[in-house]
Amino acid sequence: MRRLLLLPLALVAAPLAAQPAPPAASPPAGRPNPAEARRAELDRLFEALKTAPDIQGGQLVETRIRALWAQAASPATGLLLRRGMRNLQGNEAAEALEDFDAALVLDPGAADAWLLRARAQARLGDRVAAAGDLREALRLEPRHFGALLQLSELQEEAGDLAGALRSLDAALALHPRMPGGTERRRELARRAEGDAL
Repeated sequence: MRRLLLLPLALVAAPLAAQPAPPAASPPAGRPNPAEARRAELDRLFEALKTAPDIQGGQLVETRIRALWAQAASPATGLLLRRGMRNLQGNEAAEALEDFDAALVLDPGAADAWLLRARAQARLGDRVAAAGDLREALRLEPRHFGALLQLSELQEEAGDLAGALRSLDAALALHPRMPGGTERRRELARRAEGDAL
């Protein structure tokens, strides 16, 4: 389970580190605006993610999806998110929480900021706040498989194995080739069935 948490954090960090500055001017007439173009590409990539032939193919598509999510954030928000991730990786969850709070003040529509703040909240032991942040991330981006995976982990820690299985199934419906996902699902299903008996 720890490995599943670390992998999404590493995959969030890579696109944020390479995040280009957004264009300053409006697009010329007749061209879609960057947000619309990003949404259309995300739609295409999510279809490709469902049909990826293997884990490596799925990871390539996932990396591109995460890069597009990162591009939606302003440069200042991206800087705060990167600093917060460094703090999380350095086991400084309280400092990370401050960075993610500041990022959300600048850009409350950044689903990744809500997801990362949820991680910091969970590390600090506030699962209720973490779950609330994950719900907000999913409200902003219903296809955020990373938020669904983290929600599943929170539910499992709280003893809600049926809920954890539902959230994991939702994540796997979006990203069937998620590394470790099939094995985790098998184990969760076994434990959930044992609880139901």
